Formats: sequence, C-alpha cells, structure tokens
Amino acid sequence: MITIKACTIEDVDTLRDISIETFTETFEADNDPAHLAAYLERAYNVPQLRAELANPDSTFFFAMLDGELAGYMKGNANNAQTEAMGEGAFELERIYVRRTFQGSGVGKALYDQAIQRANELNKREIWLGVWEHNEKALAFYKRHGFVQTGSHTFYMGDDAQTDLIMAKPLRP
Repeated sequence: MITIKACTIEDVDTLRDISIETFTETFEADNDPAHLAAYLERAYNVPQLRAELANPDSTFFFAMLDGELAGYMKGNANNAQTEAMGEGAFELERIYVRRTFQGSGVGKALYDQAIQRANELNKREIWLGVWEHNEKALAFYKRHGFVQTGSHTFYMGDDAQTDLIMAKPLRP
C-alpha cells in the first residue's frame, strides 16, 4: 500500500539521503562524476534543504510503500518556482523514486499528490523541467498530458545541459 506523507524540517536528513540516492541512480551513468558530485553538494546540502523546507511556497512529500520510503516529490508555487511562470502555475520541481520501487505505482502516486497540491492552491497549470535525454521521465509526462513549451539550461556542476519545459493545464 502506498501512503503519502508531508515532509517537515525534522525530515531533513532523510530528505537529503533519498535526494542524493535517487538523483545519483538516475543520472550517474550519463554524467561526469565530478560534475555530479558538485551538483549533489550544491543542491542537497543540509542548509539548502532546510531553507527549501522552510519556504511556505515549497512542499515536499515522501511516498511510502508498505512502510518503506520509496520516493519523494517537491512542488513550488509563487516565488519559489525556479522559473517565473506566474501565480497561476505550480512547478513539479522534483519527483524521484528509488530504483527498487520503480514500476510499483509510486511515481504515479507522487504525481497525483502534485496535482492535488496544485488544485488545493487553485493553480491553472502544472509545469516542470526534465532533462532532454531522460527518456523514461519524458514518456511518463507525455502519457499524463504534458507538452513541451520551451527549454532552459540546467547545470550539472559546470556542465550546461538542456531541460525541456513541459506543462499541462489544470483548468481553463
């Protein structure tokens, strides 16, 4: 059974651990180890994660499968969004599932949580950035009605990469 739990500041160490684990699992095969290490240190250090958890416009959720931590997601509204997409938009910034739980419905449960959160905030659109070479994620988002609306540069350490901006309307 999949359950979703909101993260709090007390969860920062667990959040750091699963963030590093899942990001590494997802991207280590396709990236230079030095660039990956630099990104992990910048994005997932405890002070950075504490600041993100304390931001009232950002929300984190853990997904538990049969009581075991299986994945997490981060959503951003308003000024917490990584791109200026307006007050009517909600950003699904991170959604990661531990490798051993992929294919179990955890990703869909986290995605559904993001949609629920966006609707609770009365947002009209949900959007995200996804690496242009992450075929598995691109297929997932396309299946759920997202379309590419642009792109932006994402830095993995010093390596400039292209993320596709994908969006989906939630209401007219």
